[in-house]
Amino acid sequence: MENSTGEYDLSSAAWHKSSYSAGDGGDCLEVADGHPTLVPIRDSKNPHGPKLAFRTEVWTAFVENLKHN
Repeated sequence: MENSTGEYDLSSAAWHKSSYSAGDGGDCLEVADGHPTLVPIRDSKNPHGPKLAFRTEVWTAFVENLKHN
């Protein structure tokens, strides 16, 4: 999945929005499943734009922190 430049091929990723997202499709992050060591993220308004990938443990800590704030 990772190429020689350190980038990940997410062209076949299955993206989904949070169940907390509004039905209008705006202002949402989408996450791709199926990557055991990272969590790919993209902007739902710009699906062909840049993507971010976080190590799984970093993303989990971020989400847990949001739940408690």
